[in-house]
Amino acid sequence: MAEIAVLALGGNALIRENERGTIDEQYANAMAMAKSVRSLIRKGWRIAIVHGNGPQVGNLAIQQAESIDLVPAQPLFALGAMTQGAVGSLICLALHEVCRDEIAGAVSVITHVEVDPDDPAFDNPTKPIGPFFSAELAAGLTESRGWTMVDDAGRGHRRVVPSPTPLAPVEAAAIATLIDVGYVVVAAGGGGIPVAADNGTYRGVDAVIDKDFAAERLADASGATVLAMVTGVPNVKINFGTPEEETVYNMTTDEARVHLDNGQFPAGSMGPKISAAVQFVDGAPPESARFAAITTPELVYATVGNAYGVIQGHRGTKIKPAKGTAL
Repeated sequence: MAEIAVLALGGNALIRENERGTIDEQYANAMAMAKSVRSLIRKGWRIAIVHGNGPQVGNLAIQQAESIDLVPAQPLFALGAMTQGAVGSLICLALHEVCRDEIAGAVSVITHVEVDPDDPAFDNPTKPIGPFFSAELAAGLTESRGWTMVDDAGRGHRRVVPSPTPLAPVEAAAIATLIDVGYVVVAAGGGGIPVAADNGTYRGVDAVIDKDFAAERLADASGATVLAMVTGVPNVKINFGTPEEETVYNMTTDEARVHLDNGQFPAGSMGPKISAAVQFVDGAPPESARFAAITTPELVYATVGNAYGVIQGHRGTKIKPAKGTAL
């Protein structure tokens, strides 16, 4: 049985820094990811992709607000569903172009993810969505639209919304079946559509689930060996932005917890990725070879396949178990 890798593709991996987010820009970035996927497939891996939607859903929310006099605004969970379709289509088209007959096909599964309606996250919005704003514009949006705005790692101010902990993907069994028969599956886009159980059915919940935690739930449910968080930076850094800044190529889950406790990884950027990685690796069955990785689309293959050659650091960051064989 081929090993499974779940790639959590950040929204900022499709819309890079200093890009406007045009469809051509996003497609070019999706092509870079598809080439890494093809390399993994040629080494026998089966692949599922979970994409972020922070920039996309935030932009859509702005469009909704600006056109409210023309068409009814939709709830946040519906905007998440819309971006699942749009971004999933983009990724599937790139996979078809790059992989062609090397895969059974590429399919995007609109995925609902169950959350607890009493999750305390609903009282404490933390998930950044949309573009960056100056402090002055952010203050105006707070007053005019009631948005919660925060400074995002010194890069500007962004809107934050509730981000409840995902419990399980509703469509997990269907996704696992597609992976098993050789499809590259795009699933749980934007963290999935948040839903709460209600007397035997599901109801949409106004929130955005963090895609890294949703990817971890999907990776665990599908028996994946690797959870790779694909983002806009090649490596994890500690003491970021200081004279002591250091690139980390290998990190144990124990080391990761210490760095999290010391505030090295902000909740609005690298924090969820590290936390999801720790949860995935430490939740492995005994004797499992599970590990997590954080890197760019271009370095996914080198990082997951350990094929980085003789140049030290020419791959991303690996998060491995606290005990056991070094990766």
